[in-house]
Amino acid sequence: MTLRQSTRLLRAGEWTGPAADRLVLDYEGRFLRRKKLTTEAGAAIMVDLPGTVSLNHGDALERWDGKRVEIIAAPEPLLRITGDLTRLAWHIGNRHTPCQIAEDHLLIRADHVLAEMLATLGAQTKPVMAPFTPEGGAYGHGRTHGHAH
Repeated sequence: MTLRQSTRLLRAGEWTGPAADRLVLDYEGRFLRRKKLTTEAGAAIMVDLPGTVSLNHGDALERWDGKRVEIIAAPEPLLRITGDLTRLAWHIGNRHTPCQIAEDHLLIRADHVLAEMLATLGAQTKPVMAPFTPEGGAYGHGRTHGHAH
């Protein structure tokens, strides 16, 4: 049996209508170029994109038959951080840690070492299960990966 491929990414807002299926992926799982995945309905699909990309919640992959598979950000273990958000965000960023920024809290992936560091800075942390969609890079959307100081 030949594995069917998906070679086209449609960003959220670039497509409309119902999706034929869904891929529920955590933060790490949404960073890929070429990988065999299983959809929510149990179908195997080979994602084969021209370059490594960060898939966002609401994006879609176009299948070989023109139908779309919607990308869903899966809930995963995170830390909800409150306190002096400006100061705490600076320390999180200084450690190159992906961070989701809301008006009244920050979210990072669960990490006991960072939780201890943040507590020493006066933060309150609470474990939560939620989709993780951190801020993208400063020079465009998506993740940053690798840079020189």
